[in-house]
Amino acid sequence: MSQRREAPSFAVIPGAQVHEALHGRENQVTEAVEAAYRLHGAGDSVNPPSYFLKFPDRPADRIIALPASLGGEVGVDGLKWISSVPGNVEAGIPRASAVLILNDRLTGYPFACLESSIISATRTAASAALAADRLSGARRPTRVGFVGTGLIARFIHSYLVGTGWKFEETGVFDLSGEHAADFRSYLERDGRTGRTTVHDSAESLIRSSDIVVFATVAGTPHITDTTWFGHHPLVLHVSLRDLAPEILLDAVNIVDDVEHCLKAETSPHLAEQLTGNRDFLDGTLADVLEGRLDVPEDRTVIFSPFGLGVLDLAVGKYVYDEVTRKGSLATVDNFFHELRRYG
Repeated sequence: MSQRREAPSFAVIPGAQVHEALHGRENQVTEAVEAAYRLHGAGDSVNPPSYFLKFPDRPADRIIALPASLGGEVGVDGLKWISSVPGNVEAGIPRASAVLILNDRLTGYPFACLESSIISATRTAASAALAADRLSGARRPTRVGFVGTGLIARFIHSYLVGTGWKFEETGVFDLSGEHAADFRSYLERDGRTGRTTVHDSAESLIRSSDIVVFATVAGTPHITDTTWFGHHPLVLHVSLRDLAPEILLDAVNIVDDVEHCLKAETSPHLAEQLTGNRDFLDGTLADVLEGRLDVPEDRTVIFSPFGLGVLDLAVGKYVYDEVTRKGSLATVDNFFHELRRYG
């Protein structure tokens, strides 16, 4: 006879609790993200393609499903369901909203639903901070520039300074002068950025930055001139579709997952289409973490992360464990009702 199994309780973790569990823990969360990258690189994960729900009458909007399974000590399955509606910004609410479902590996039952826009931004920022640390080598850049000034840019800045980066100058560029000014005000209130400069062009910002962070909603490349990168900055290409293929072909290219990045008309995907091969890719972040790849310091280095569902699971399970540890986990009574096969 098979071993008796019990359906788990079902918890709901709202955004306020997510924020409390993550706030001020940049180092711990970045370590969790690094562990997830290592597990993924070792094959101890399942991370199928993301599924895009698009709308013929709303071409700018989309909802994405990211199913995943992560092994190791995390040991959890799950799904992130995240929407992107750019029009929200002008209406005064964030572009993205999301939930994360965590599933028990033994029974398959979901045991938690977490507000996940914060988790998604956090795992993106932790990934960027980790890449900045491991790809910068012996050089420690002191000038950072942000192209795009939304929530993701704010979280990346927070994770860079929260994991020990110190900048003498922070550059800002956004197509919206209002958003650029608001981001500058945020940076000045934060007080950990040195001098802040709002640039009137992407070219000016790129040429004056040692680290360039792309955090836009661009759907097609808008940066095309390779000479802007002649000083060989480290590029955190988080938004994935900003750079023309020619810029990637003139750089060292690191991705988080080859198959994921080479699809959906990302800049790496366009470079593959242009060249007919993948020779321009030098490796993955896991290759760097495991010492299989040395990153040269005399070339532009571009990190293009597609954003893996296993990272959401790692951060989501961290939040769940923290909330549980504090004794503040709120469960829903009788969420699972039909638990007897024949009533």
